[in-house]
Amino acid sequence: MSETPENDETGAAGATQNSSQDPPDALSQESLADLLRDLEIGVAVVALADWRIVFENGRFFQWCPPTDDADAPLDSRLAGFKPDRARDRIEKKRPYHQELETREGARSTWLEFSLRAFDGDDAYAALEIRDITAQKRAEFMLESYSEVSERNTRELQKEKDRVERLLLNVMPRSVYEEMKDYGTVTPQRYENATIMLLDFVDFTEMAVSREPGELISELNDIFSAFDRIVEMFGCERIKTMGDAYMAVAGLPEPSPDHAADMARVALRIRRYVDRRNAAHTRTWNCRIGIATGPVIGSIVGIQKYVYDIFGPGVNLAARMEGMSESMRITMSGETYEAVKEEFIVEDRGVHDVKGFGAMELFYLEGEKERTSIRREKRI
Repeated sequence: MSETPENDETGAAGATQNSSQDPPDALSQESLADLLRDLEIGVAVVALADWRIVFENGRFFQWCPPTDDADAPLDSRLAGFKPDRARDRIEKKRPYHQELETREGARSTWLEFSLRAFDGDDAYAALEIRDITAQKRAEFMLESYSEVSERNTRELQKEKDRVERLLLNVMPRSVYEEMKDYGTVTPQRYENATIMLLDFVDFTEMAVSREPGELISELNDIFSAFDRIVEMFGCERIKTMGDAYMAVAGLPEPSPDHAADMARVALRIRRYVDRRNAAHTRTWNCRIGIATGPVIGSIVGIQKYVYDIFGPGVNLAARMEGMSESMRITMSGETYEAVKEEFIVEDRGVHDVKGFGAMELFYLEGEKERTSIRREKRI
């Protein structure tokens, strides 16, 4: 550590006013040096020509101790110090700032350096060092809290998206939006909707004779394909019940083509099952029933939400499915009237339908050539 010569007016005493201008009781150079040595901040005076330290107090020596050479210049004692940048800043009458992390064992100390020239003196500069560890810890803590908050927000959004996907699997989007906005869903009556019900022939025997995991895996694949077909035409899958599958067209958003849309869904489902049977050793044969009529749609349940539909249209579709044949599509007279111009239909004659009396029923065979110009509603 180098001391300032007593006759060197550019030393620490140079930072004070000229002694000739001081009042008689002004601090002596020795008293001022003692005062600086006792400060809790680090203070040093450096020569700008070679960065030689001409004065330093105890705190500066503690935070920036010399290694081998006690007279080492500032650029050797201050890690990361950039002499050229510091000199450039000082020449522009601007201070040079730097932060430094020092370690003593597992304990870190953050220091802030501020180097500035004396007013009217181009030969020396004053260097202050302050301990900003508490400030840095607060910043790190705030940053850590911010990162945790952002991570929690992302996780919350992922969970929200997952819940939304799950709920959209059991209810139409418009119903989900109403439930999300208002916490409840108002039951709605739809005067005209077309319902399709499907089940598989001899499924009970299949459930007994086949390995459960394999059977459910196949059923899941089939129902997943049905879901894609239903979505393709803007219809809604309502639910599955064992081997039964229910879908509806015309709700919750009304559609003038609901009967035709459901007829196309039924034909494509049957075509899918046919093609699947041709490619597999185990076959699945389905019965399909379609009916048009009034229904009520609503959320059912409190802890386990299910969107379901009720009413004459649903009951009639169940009767159509029960009276259908393997790999045939049976539809009611009202559905027939809505689709007869666009689809190929076979008259089944008049049948007594439980709960509805005598009704004329029809088989849906296919779509007429002139109307099969891809009226699919792409989602």
